[in-house]
Amino acid sequence: MHTERYGGSPLWEAYHRTRVTKEASVALDGFKSSGVNFKLALWNPQTNGVRYLKALIHNVAGQLDDAGWERLRRIRGRETGAPIAVRTHGELVDMDYLQAVLELDFLGRHATLDGASVLEIGAGYGRTCHAVLANHDVAAYAVVDLENSLDLARAYLRAVLDDDQLAKVAFIRAEDVERELAGDRFDLCLNIDSFAEMDPEVVGNYLALIAGRCDGFYVKNPVGKYLDPSLDGHAEGQDLVAMALRTGPVRDVIDIHDSEAVRRQSARFLEAYRPAEGWRAVADEWAPPWSYYWQALYRTAEGAPIDPRM
Repeated sequence: MHTERYGGSPLWEAYHRTRVTKEASVALDGFKSSGVNFKLALWNPQTNGVRYLKALIHNVAGQLDDAGWERLRRIRGRETGAPIAVRTHGELVDMDYLQAVLELDFLGRHATLDGASVLEIGAGYGRTCHAVLANHDVAAYAVVDLENSLDLARAYLRAVLDDDQLAKVAFIRAEDVERELAGDRFDLCLNIDSFAEMDPEVVGNYLALIAGRCDGFYVKNPVGKYLDPSLDGHAEGQDLVAMALRTGPVRDVIDIHDSEAVRRQSARFLEAYRPAEGWRAVADEWAPPWSYYWQALYRTAEGAPIDPRM
């Protein structure tokens, strides 16, 4: 039985045998990124990813203003699919919809969504479409994606949207996009975190389609690539890493956790995502919470302005 009046607990006696050993206590090289410090001051990020994600959600949610909370509360059914979430301000909050609210804040400052016809390329499971339709009375919303992703988005949006909202959504397979959109025109196109994962030629084709069929374009994607195995251990293999480095229109490898490097690279981002000559970025800025994401809104010089202040 442990009897020392000011001694360590059995738990810390175990840590002193296994982590904060006598040998480790005098070896300073790298100790802050090792099991020593993971028991002294920092949770091991390799085994505490969910803990850190939930802490990040709490911190990002804490930055929302009243308008942001109102936007979030309008989005019903966010619990569908059992997201990793926290409860704050009386709401269940997950990172996907926090980002959607932040994107809507950016768009609300620079564009008009009510009454607009919207095209989204690469919609994932549909959270952006869900957030937009919950907050704005759009005229129509077309979703373009690869078949399996499109099936998921169709199933998810059927679960979370009401009948009137769902009736506004058209689901279009990527291979059918030119035929399905023949003659259609959109006030705004959205691309969030998918152009960076497409072959550069495919992105070029989509940008040409946007230039020919849309009056405005909102994009949010990484400003570049990274090669830092400490982030994920390249757990999915070197072949996948090599494929990822070849995708997207911006393939420069940068230090994605250097804010100045990211800001410098944003100029490359803005040029790479310009749909065509004659388009200009009316607004751009860092896209929180990820350090290396940027967002921008472009519009045509000739097309109808989508900025309500113009």
